[in-house]
Amino acid sequence: QVQLVESGGGLVQAGDSLRLSCAASGRTFSNYHMGWFRQAPGKEREFVAAISRGGGRQSYADSLKGRFTISRDNANNTVYLQMNNLKPEDTAVYYCAATAKLFGLDQLIYYDYWGQGTQVTVSS
Repeated sequence: QVQLVESGGGLVQAGDSLRLSCAASGRTFSNYHMGWFRQAPGKEREFVAAISRGGGRQSYADSLKGRFTISRDNANNTVYLQMNNLKPEDTAVYYCAATAKLFGLDQLIYYDYWGQGTQVTVSS
């Protein structure tokens, strides 16, 4: 089992930045590829970003490239999501997730472990 706990969400204004953190415990963190997803009210959960277990590969939703950056610190069992120039449409609950599978990192069905989520609200 891998336990994931997100933090860093909050209420910000459009144009602000936030950094989300996801702390992992349980099994060896560096064995897992990590992803961030988000779910807005009334919408399906969608892919935001993913990072390989060593941190050398990142992928992003096309609409978020250039504003969001995913990174990880394997020594501290933490994955981050830096979000810049936030927009009202970024308002959602943000979830981190872990998978041992290398494929399908942009698809939530391939992830084995999920955090409880952290709310991000961007006001205009």
